Order: sequence, then C-alpha cells, then structure tokens
Amino acid sequence: MRPDTPAENVDHTAEAARLERTAGLYPEDAEALLLRAAAHLELSGDRPTATTLYDRLLSSPDGLENPHLVRALKASNLWEYGHEAEARAIIEGVRVAAPKDPAPWVIVAESLEHHDELEAAHDTFTEAVRRLLTDVPEPPYATHPLLFGRHRVRRMLGKSHDDWDALADTVHSLPITLDELHDPKRVWSLGSENPAELEAEILRLRAELGAYREALSRPFPVAVLHWPAGELSELLEAYPTLTSEYPTHEEHLATIETALRELSASGTPNLGIVTGTVPSYEAFAASELSSPGDATLLPQYATTLAARGRA
Repeated sequence: MRPDTPAENVDHTAEAARLERTAGLYPEDAEALLLRAAAHLELSGDRPTATTLYDRLLSSPDGLENPHLVRALKASNLWEYGHEAEARAIIEGVRVAAPKDPAPWVIVAESLEHHDELEAAHDTFTEAVRRLLTDVPEPPYATHPLLFGRHRVRRMLGKSHDDWDALADTVHSLPITLDELHDPKRVWSLGSENPAELEAEILRLRAELGAYREALSRPFPVAVLHWPAGELSELLEAYPTLTSEYPTHEEHLATIETALRELSASGTPNLGIVTGTVPSYEAFAASELSSPGDATLLPQYATTLAARGRA
C-alpha cells in the first residue's frame, strides 16, 4: 500500500529518509521500502529525488521482484515534472514487456489518462485486459482496476459498451453503476444550483470513496508463519525463549499442516503461508518496540507479511 496522506499531515521528507535508512539495514526488503520512500518523496514534491530512488532500484545488481512496476512508477513520476519524452519511452517499454502483473499496466495507463492521452490510455488498458483476462473464468481482484479504468476512458471517449465493459459492470459491486461514476458530464453537476443534482453527485462521490476504501482493505490470505530450517536455527540461537514455540523444525512443519487443516475444516477461506526471515522479523519487532523473543509477536508478524503480499 503506497502512502496517500496529504503533505500537511505528514513529514514526507523525514519519512522517506527513515525508510531509506531501514532499507540499508535490511537489504532483503529494500525494494518495498524504497518504493514507499519514493512515494513519500513524490508527495513532498521532490520528484527528482524520487527518480533517483527508482534508478537506484533499477540498477540493483541483485535484481528486483517487479522491475516493470518500478519502471512504470518512474515513468509516471518523470512525466509529472516535465520529462514527457523519457516517460513515454519507458511506458512503451513496459507495454512491449507485457508484464503478468496488472499493477504496471494500471500505472502507465492512468498516467496517459491523466495527461489527456485518452486514446493511448484506452489502447493500454485494452491490451492489458486482453493479455491478462482472455479465457480467465473469474477476473482476479488485482485486475479490477484495469476493467474499471478501461470503462472510465471509454465513457470519456464516447465509445459504446462492449463485452469487457459488461465484465467490468459484473465485478463492480457498489450501488452506483459504473456508467454513473464515469459519466463525463458529472463535472457540470458540481456547479449546479439544483439540490437534486448536487445530492446525486454526493451519492456518487460516496460510492467512489467506498470503492477506494475497499481497495485499501482488500482481503489477504489467512497466513501461517513458516520458517525454513536455516532461518529457524538462526532464530532459536539468537532468541532461545522461542524454543517453546518451535521445539524442532519437523514439529514446526507438522504444526503448520495441522493449523491449515483445522482452518480449512472450519470453513476459513483464502489460506496460505508466509515465510519468515530473521532480519525481517527483527525489523518488525523493532517497529513494534518489542523484543524478537516475545512469542506474541509471531502471529502479528505473519499477518503483516500477508498484508504486504508475501503469502
């Protein structure tokens, strides 16, 4: 989840510096931490320094989990402070690479849309939808912004509904229809003196806010914490008080299996595991102002990893 708090409420520059320091201490989490740092810098208005962080990630010798996402964010940021030609080149590179993750597609398409390149935005959304959703029985949650973005741009272009728009309507769950939310004439109603029109617009804005909150609180797996043998040995050597939780690695694996079976039998959906590392766990304990030897932190650590998409 990228920060979106207004600059007047958060010292984004200080938060970016803190995240950079933390990334230096825990290089295995550097990609996620530096992306958040870059987002804080964008919000503070320091877009050139944000670009420097994106370049730092892209030049990493160890490779990245999602280089296309970093490139898309870099392009979006560059365009915002006048580097249109470079941004366009990067966007085209992302499209040619055809990533399997929907997030880079969403970012580059919305960047084009934001700069009134509606036809190019429409083509990008459409290409992404075709690549990621053709012959897919149920669109994954992460692809919904592609369907909604494509629907929104098509409404602005005055295009008639097609099958992908119908699918967008199907996955849209709010009481206000997509056609109403994406109506290009809505902006006129904001200046209306007609109470009925203003009330209707308030309802639409509430629906959009509900969609935004739903996106931020999207479900993640109910995850059980798993330690590889080497990490568990290192953990217990450093924090022997946790031996009561993990007598042996074999028992640890058996406990995971038992927990997952019990959760499944109880009807709990969306199960998974998250794999812990000692440096990551120590960083989490520090963020909670607690000792890593405190066993009550373990389920919180698992939940945090799951929320970060590590399940």
